[in-house]
Amino acid sequence: MILKQRLMVCAGLAGLMAGTAPADAAPWVRGYVVAQYEYAFRYGGRSDYSRGAEVEPGVDCPHGSTVAMASPEQTRAAIARQKWRSAQEIDWVTAPPGVDKVKTPGLTRRHIWARAMSYRGYTRGIETYVNPWATDDPGLPQVTSRIGDGFNLDGKIKPNDFISPDGEKGIDNALYRAWGCDAPWRGGGNATLDLRANDKMQEGLYTMVVRVSGNKNPMNDDDAVLEIGYSPDTIVKDARGGVAADYSYRILNSALYTRLKAKVHNGVVETEQAEHLHTPRIAWFYDQTGDTNFAQGKVRLNMSADGLAASGLIGGYRNWRDLYAENTFAQDGGQQGTREHEDAVALYYALRRNADGMLNPATGRYDGISSAYRLKLSSAYVVDPDRPMEVPKLAQEEERKAAFEGIKQAVIKGADSRVPQAVPPGTTEASYPALEHEMDGLASRDYFLKTLDRPHYPPKPKAKKPDQQVRNDAPVIVAQDP
Repeated sequence: MILKQRLMVCAGLAGLMAGTAPADAAPWVRGYVVAQYEYAFRYGGRSDYSRGAEVEPGVDCPHGSTVAMASPEQTRAAIARQKWRSAQEIDWVTAPPGVDKVKTPGLTRRHIWARAMSYRGYTRGIETYVNPWATDDPGLPQVTSRIGDGFNLDGKIKPNDFISPDGEKGIDNALYRAWGCDAPWRGGGNATLDLRANDKMQEGLYTMVVRVSGNKNPMNDDDAVLEIGYSPDTIVKDARGGVAADYSYRILNSALYTRLKAKVHNGVVETEQAEHLHTPRIAWFYDQTGDTNFAQGKVRLNMSADGLAASGLIGGYRNWRDLYAENTFAQDGGQQGTREHEDAVALYYALRRNADGMLNPATGRYDGISSAYRLKLSSAYVVDPDRPMEVPKLAQEEERKAAFEGIKQAVIKGADSRVPQAVPPGTTEASYPALEHEMDGLASRDYFLKTLDRPHYPPKPKAKKPDQQVRNDAPVIVAQDP
């Protein structure tokens, strides 16, 4: 990637237009690389708030953020809801006997909690995160504020819609109402998963770019075009660790790309509303990467006059089962819960309860939830590749990505059919086999191995014995069946 001069001059074309067009009318292009990318959740709390273990409530979440699995008491309350658990099981999971004497007591305790939390169904043997519908709703505090960022996606002004910070009514952002009080996503870009996802993006997990072009004036053009999509080029950082300006990035016309008609007024770019808007999605592991696929999606950007930066929103309706899976199975539901202090079962019910778009005529229910994501962008030169390209694949991670897709499909199938689905192989769901390794030296190991459920997979087929082999260092020759 090459650092270029900021000024791009179309001298020949400008010469042809001289004397026949307004002085400010000329072809223009502005490119950007996305430096920050997160859900458009608001937060309005006090820095001096303190009340026990509760996270500061703020104006949008008067009862604070989630604190699931943050303490033994929280975990006990969750696993005690299952009537089939014995008192001893509840006591020992909450405070595993002998855990303080193992090499990593905190990690061992977390894995035991994660295993128990992964099996909270109406009977034993149902993995909860794959089948969240099979247990009761533990409850999630929801946003009560009327102010929220986003778009009026349905063209209506409904009683429960948000009002934007600048006063626009009818804002549809039900994802914010559902998840805005979930601790790892709650903040102004400083929540734990916001930080993790942006760090991974900036470190090379994926790159998203935007290119805006027109023929009149960058600040005012009623016939502009916005392109948004994936770049195979890693983000370049400056000496301070921020995203460097004015480097070149290719944009791929691939599955993660959309071209939209747009209008620019006083530097604000407003696109048309597209039936499907494809962009990279928020991720912090390779297996999560892929297509957002916003239904009825659109983009709004506020470009600085000098073209050095932009900020804005991208939004539309997203399949809420996809959102649930992308968040829950980045690693596995139990680890996500014990580490981030969120309960994915509660997230599932909150999404289902707030779904408001993409009506499924077969079920009569909504498959989509209105959503908005925030973008902060730095100036870049966004160029077409010299040859057609697809989104590159990371070969060593493709097996894990396939497992992620498998578990997402299992979630959807179970939610639709209400038939419990097994955990697909290839995942670490229910902390398996991590817990088995972490319990080395634990006095109560045998009890937990016998008592706690875990995923079970069909035995792998035995490899065929070769009919012929050549000794020494020669390659093995295997006779093939006809």
